[in-house]
Amino acid sequence: MSLSTLFTPLDKGALHLPSRIVMAPMTRARSAQPGDIPTALMAQYYAQRASAGLIVTEASQISPQGKGYSFTPGIYSQAQIAGWQLVTRAVHEAGGRIFLQLWHVGRMSHGSLHPDGKPVAPSAIAPQSQVWIVGKDGEGRMLDCPEPRALGTDEVAQVVADYRQAALNAIEAGFDGVEVHGGNGYLVDQFLRRTSNHRQDQYGGPLENRIRFAREVVEAISDAIGPERTAIRLAPFITQRGMDDPEAIDAILALGHACDKLGIAYLHLAEADWDDAPTVSDDFRHAFRAAFSGPVIVAGNYSAESGAALIESGLVDLVAFGRKFIANPDLPARLQQGQPLAEVTDPSTLFGGDARGYTDYPALASGNPEGADHGR
Repeated sequence: MSLSTLFTPLDKGALHLPSRIVMAPMTRARSAQPGDIPTALMAQYYAQRASAGLIVTEASQISPQGKGYSFTPGIYSQAQIAGWQLVTRAVHEAGGRIFLQLWHVGRMSHGSLHPDGKPVAPSAIAPQSQVWIVGKDGEGRMLDCPEPRALGTDEVAQVVADYRQAALNAIEAGFDGVEVHGGNGYLVDQFLRRTSNHRQDQYGGPLENRIRFAREVVEAISDAIGPERTAIRLAPFITQRGMDDPEAIDAILALGHACDKLGIAYLHLAEADWDDAPTVSDDFRHAFRAAFSGPVIVAGNYSAESGAALIESGLVDLVAFGRKFIANPDLPARLQQGQPLAEVTDPSTLFGGDARGYTDYPALASGNPEGADHGR
């Protein structure tokens, strides 16, 4: 089939995008230490990929409490804002558009990142999962997440305020908008699901209570920076990290309806991306379209062909690609020209490190740089 659908502009609401190709948020753990500060190298990385219709950055913690992995950037200090200004300036000068993904990991964290050794969560339930932590020896390791402590009701309001301030910081840093990370078993997702939310207050129990936190976050951000610059990412079908809740779809559809009333910029669905991942049914896609009438981005195990076909169906508007953008900084041009795609050559460079495996993947026109070696 023709891939021309991927290259049609999208003008919907406040989104004016030259194509339907989105660069998905991907944790790369390259921020400067101490302080989790974005760098000039990160600016180069994102600018190289500015031909995407839209870039969504790696997730960035809204507060020290929201951190779960080593070397991930933040958006709560003036130094971080200044670092992100390098990124947005470089992307805009290259003709791109860029949203910042806002992140609070909740229980997906490690005790070493918190003064009392306890991450926070809706309820004191461990996720039975691991996070990437760099030790004093400089080596990164996957370490078990401890049992978190439950947020007090007053503390929940403070986290909502932290999201609001982070969104304001993002606009100060020059971003075109923000995307709340509401999926993949992080804090917003933890509130949505009965498996991780055993609360007895207004944030737990019935469906309308379980979506309250997410709704309040989106409302607070929309009020601060405008709904046209506000978006959220959800993960309907995640089951790992203790998130296998048969009522999750109902919660996500209800939240989608609430977001539709607010008129936010878009809603981003993170789908499973492994080879034997479950197929997302058309019934869900139609139900989601009925709940949310704004632009819908999907990210998963999509090829250019399958992504274009899904857009053609009218059930989604944009397709996000992750790893394809790592090794192919000029991915839209390669797809449009029918050129072969490069592969990630050294998985050890995905998280942490320097320019190797980060900014040294060449664009087609430049050829392979002299001496480039991604394998070391």
